[in-house]
Amino acid sequence: MIEPLRHGGTAHYAPYDWRARRFREPRALPPAPVILVEGVGAGRRALRPYLARLLWMDVPPEEAWERGRARDGEEQRTFWAGWIPAERRHFADDPSRPFAHLLVRQREKGYQVLQGPVGPVEPDLPLTQSDDPSAMC
Repeated sequence: MIEPLRHGGTAHYAPYDWRARRFREPRALPPAPVILVEGVGAGRRALRPYLARLLWMDVPPEEAWERGRARDGEEQRTFWAGWIPAERRHFADDPSRPFAHLLVRQREKGYQVLQGPVGPVEPDLPLTQSDDPSAMC
């Protein structure tokens, strides 16, 4: 799926429909200078060799789950009842955070970007744009 991008080719992926709980038809993903892969499985073992950088959104699991439940509403209550234990099992078997180059923490205004467990990626770490960018630690 992602391998063609390494060689300047077009990759294909099947987006997941969370409401229907199935994969959709595959889509083409042409090569680009930067491709952002996001989601719970973006830092999994199988993908890590292809990643230039792994950023971890450093949010306590309970807060992330609460945000998801608030976003999805009552319609997805059953989904979330199964998601939480499945996500715990996933990260117990294949953790992503220990391999992160950067940890990103949301602040009242903007985001704070910290060195991750893997260590620095380069001398000057980037900041996100916001009204009040936080200082690097």
